Amino acid sequence: MQPKLSQMKLSKIFRIVLPILCIALLCNLTSCGNGEYETAGRTYEVYYVNNEETRVVSNEYQTVTEDSEEVLDELIAQLGTIPSRMEYKAPLAENFQLLGYTWDGEQLTLNFDRDYKEMGSIKEVLVRAAIVRTLSQVENVRYISFTVQGEPLMDNGGAAVGTMSADMFIDNAGDEINTYEKVNLHLYFANENGDRLVEENQRNVEYNSNISVEKLVVEKLIEGPHSDGAYPTVNPETKVISVTVNDRICYVNLDEAFLTQPYNVTSDVTIYSITNSLVELPNINKVQISINGETALLYKESLSLTTIFERNLDLIETEDLKSE
Repeated sequence: MQPKLSQMKLSKIFRIVLPILCIALLCNLTSCGNGEYETAGRTYEVYYVNNEETRVVSNEYQTVTEDSEEVLDELIAQLGTIPSRMEYKAPLAENFQLLGYTWDGEQLTLNFDRDYKEMGSIKEVLVRAAIVRTLSQVENVRYISFTVQGEPLMDNGGAAVGTMSADMFIDNAGDEINTYEKVNLHLYFANENGDRLVEENQRNVEYNSNISVEKLVVEKLIEGPHSDGAYPTVNPETKVISVTVNDRICYVNLDEAFLTQPYNVTSDVTIYSITNSLVELPNINKVQISINGETALLYKESLSLTTIFERNLDLIETEDLKSE
């Protein structure tokens, strides 16, 4: 029969073992070699707007977790916290409220109240840049869109801002948020008969560097050609909801006006006007078109928008065809 331990002996054992357990626990929470505290998270850049409202600036922030949803909530909280450096403004500490967000796959949608639209255009772009650049660092957040009371955010021209990614906003060292760049575009429009494509080279097109070249191409196609012998292919009432690129596929999301065709052109000419023009860009091989996010539709009852389209050279009008 095993002898029972006396209360005195038990007390002595606890006095010896308890400190050892505490030390072991502390060693798991700290770096025993150098005494530095180890957190479970990692370092992110949180972007702010400077007081002059001319650029965005960043500060490092260490999260306490690596869980993507918790990291997202942490960064949103930081965007609404006035930084210790008073020359910076927290983008979510302005006179509007973030009502909530939805996160569906790679798409994050932030919903604001109506006061969001009361900001001036320059400040709004800066605030938007700070938010997008901060939150797009979260794992699996590739695209971000803004809504106001559940409706898509519109720009000053009345067009939907659409889906955004961090690379749409330049690394602002100064007043570069308002800079413009020039690009050469190769756009395809309809011939006179509306059954083939003709190429129009638009050189030195100036555009705001805070929108993507892909979106610029689509907007220029909607605007229509500027040379003789080329005719429009897309309903000019069409609004661009978003243009994004993933794995060299360009996803073009348009509103329902696209389905109404006021011009005498074939369905192939319209679809490949968009496709061939976008595939001219070096980062795009294929194009998918959707209407208000839906692809289970037929364009002019002949072309399924579930198709991912590739360049079609057979539709391009050559000099031989022009002379016939």
